Amino acid sequence: MLHTASDLTRAGNRVASSAQPWKSGWDRLVANGRSHATWSPRPLETVVRGGDGSNYGQLFTDIHAAYQNALRWRVSGDAAHGDAAVRILNAWSGTLKGVTGNADRFLAAGIYGYQFANAAELVRDHPGFDRTRFRNMLLNIFYPMNESFLTNHNDSVITNYWANWDLCNMCSILAIGIFADRDDLVNRAIDYFRTGAGNGSIENAVPFLHESGTLGQWQESGRDQAHNIMGVGLMGAFCEMAWNQGVDCYGHGGNRFLKGAEYVAKYNLGFAVPFTDYTWQSGPNTTAPHAGWNTHTEISSNSRGQARPVWESILGHYEGRRGIAAPWVRQMAESLRPDGGGGDYGSNSGGYDQLGFGTLMHAPAATGINRLQSYNLPDRYVRHANYVGRIDANVSPAADAQFRIRRGLVSGSTGRVSFESVNFPGYYLRHYSYRIRLERHDGSATFAADSTFQQVASAVSSGHVMFRSHNFPDRFLRHASSLLRIDPLSSDQDRADSSFRIVA
Repeated sequence: MLHTASDLTRAGNRVASSAQPWKSGWDRLVANGRSHATWSPRPLETVVRGGDGSNYGQLFTDIHAAYQNALRWRVSGDAAHGDAAVRILNAWSGTLKGVTGNADRFLAAGIYGYQFANAAELVRDHPGFDRTRFRNMLLNIFYPMNESFLTNHNDSVITNYWANWDLCNMCSILAIGIFADRDDLVNRAIDYFRTGAGNGSIENAVPFLHESGTLGQWQESGRDQAHNIMGVGLMGAFCEMAWNQGVDCYGHGGNRFLKGAEYVAKYNLGFAVPFTDYTWQSGPNTTAPHAGWNTHTEISSNSRGQARPVWESILGHYEGRRGIAAPWVRQMAESLRPDGGGGDYGSNSGGYDQLGFGTLMHAPAATGINRLQSYNLPDRYVRHANYVGRIDANVSPAADAQFRIRRGLVSGSTGRVSFESVNFPGYYLRHYSYRIRLERHDGSATFAADSTFQQVASAVSSGHVMFRSHNFPDRFLRHASSLLRIDPLSSDQDRADSSFRIVA
């Protein structure tokens, strides 16, 4: 589901060798109060979420204890934690008879259904685990509620419920389908992601694109940022589980999910984003009367900047697996690293909406660090000094001459690159009045264009390359009197000054 066997082996090797940032993610898992092998489950016959008698806190804390102990077992091999996870899961499958409450019961069925299934998948081959009984619990209690919601939406008009409601029930059907070996449920969930009528399907969850299609407005943006980020986390979980079944939901619609995640990350990092008025209808699905029409006219700042451990798997896929730039997601993930899990971000249910520990399991290896060596002054390298781009020899500190060569910040910039500073993450080389400076990416289309270059073969050496400005295609990155700028090339000297070797 969220983790393959190779993911778990890789995490174990990284922790054993104290490799960072994964070891710090492991330490965060070990420190979590629900990761102890002595955890005692508190199963209920009836879980109530919403209305009188709510008791669902016992469920979500036990699920996270099961997941975290199962993860510790898989990564470290410590049998006590595998036994603890099995003890918790067996207690619930032997006790639980129903989930009820007000409309929030569908949130419980969705969130806890998919989380339960992920914990169970980690111990499915444990000799003490009653897999059949747990499978029956998921199929007979959680799945019918998930399907009922996606089909009927609690007898409401289709736009009444926010994207999160659909997404958690989609996640649950997908996870239960994987655990129960039910391809029909897997297909049902993925079909809904692609074409479902409710707000959880990809086109409805990200209804509008902005800034030349690089940012996608999230459906709950006018509501508040806590639920906005929660939605990103749920869709990230859905896409990761689908990916591990061989289905690419991440890339659907030209990476539409990435555009939505970038939008939410950018705004919650403190930057302005565009907003299109969002109108929806709410109320029961009876012929009349509906509650009426509603419109959000601006993005909500409520809960802006809230920390939730949802970003690492998104970064791990787009930048780690695919090499697709995700600058705002990366800044958000790195700002929370190492991320935690259930209970680390609040004691109420919101602190348990995501399983977390993405740094341990999903953080990508650092993109290769490179230097740009001058062709005609081979003892000199491109560097930044007091934010000015230049070439120098014997650079100190060395990191001033080290860059991560990212896919160009301009959308759709195949064959184009941007240069991110190693010691100032989020800062890129860009031209301003034709001179090269190191500046923080401000999210604007102008910055993206100024910091994007097309990599082409050198005109003077087969072992070197040249970098053509994206938005001034008659100009190339070159050095002149040790300073970097973009200029037209009219002589062999110019072409030599604009040729570089990429050195690891």
